[in-house]
Amino acid sequence: MSRFMARLQTAWSAHDSLVCVGLDPEPARFPALLRHRPQAIFEFNKAIIDATHDQVAAYKPQFAHYAAERAEDQLEQTIAYIRATAPQALIILDSKRGDIGSTAERYAREAFERYGADAVTVNPYLGFDSVQPFLEHSDRGVIVLCRTSNPGARDFQDLAVGARTLYQVVADKVATDWNKQGNCMLVVGATYPDELGEIRARVGDLPFLVPGVGAQGGDVAAAVTLGRTANGSGLLISSSRAVLYASQGDDFALAARQAAAELRATINQHR
Repeated sequence: MSRFMARLQTAWSAHDSLVCVGLDPEPARFPALLRHRPQAIFEFNKAIIDATHDQVAAYKPQFAHYAAERAEDQLEQTIAYIRATAPQALIILDSKRGDIGSTAERYAREAFERYGADAVTVNPYLGFDSVQPFLEHSDRGVIVLCRTSNPGARDFQDLAVGARTLYQVVADKVATDWNKQGNCMLVVGATYPDELGEIRARVGDLPFLVPGVGAQGGDVAAAVTLGRTANGSGLLISSSRAVLYASQGDDFALAARQAAAELRATINQHR
């Protein structure tokens, strides 16, 4: 077992959870008491982490939500706080990088050295050389976009490539060629449950990051039933807005805990 897979197994087992909370801060949706503070993003994230860390397996900060607010420093603070408060939780930098090799090497350094993430999301569109610099960090996870949760996913991912669709080609390529060091995952959206089950049948126990539950409307029960591995794991099921903004009042952290706990319970019911 690779170091990354061992790390993922620890994250799953620490709190018997497959929940991943996306840390996608939108200051306009923060409670009034936080909204205009200089460190509002970090303070909001800190409260969410304090409230949910015993319910989750992973946190997934979305890079654009910090860069757009010139808050990369608060992203670094957030990651450091997760390390100190929830050391068992996997940290996924959701940046969907994908570029030529020399630039990809810089993006890999950004994710794994600057931010110290355990895993990063990447876009495979440019091919192997755009992903290889990430894969060379054998102790870190490389989470490849495969069947994404957005409505426009069908525009390209369903295109025929011989007898297969493009997303099937990606799934097969990652499982058979790119996962030599055992540090790959796939992004497979809960909004396409039939495809999720079909991809599971193609790739065996390769882990999935599953967005699309909560605000996007994906069915948790179907995602777990169709996507789990034989031992009842194999998934990180991600929810962002439904947890972070379960309340926009002063009780936002308590409401986030309740939402994360309910998601964990629903997932475990179907494992």
